[in-house]
Amino acid sequence: MADHPSTAFKILTADQWSQFSQDGVFHGAPVDLADGYIHLSAADQLKGTLDKHFAGQNGLVIAEVDLSGFGPELRWEVSRGGALFPHLYAPLPMSTVLSHRPT
Repeated sequence: MADHPSTAFKILTADQWSQFSQDGVFHGAPVDLADGYIHLSAADQLKGTLDKHFAGQNGLVIAEVDLSGFGPELRWEVSRGGALFPHLYAPLPMSTVLSHRPT
């Protein structure tokens, strides 16, 4: 199995970040809920995800997530362009967020 990064990134709207901060857990954006997992991006995938799914949006927050505590609920699966993307089949706890910043 290929080595994967120990961190990944979740892009959230300001409202999603506010709710996440308040609740201490993120259950997913509408697309995550529809797909059945939380979409994450590795560092080298982040710009492509921003350009494809968040173009023209303001007030976004990028959260860096520590992946080391996740087990089988974190899967690296083929997605855009055949690349492996981290997909989390569980809620995302705030305790795994290492840092966050505006886009």
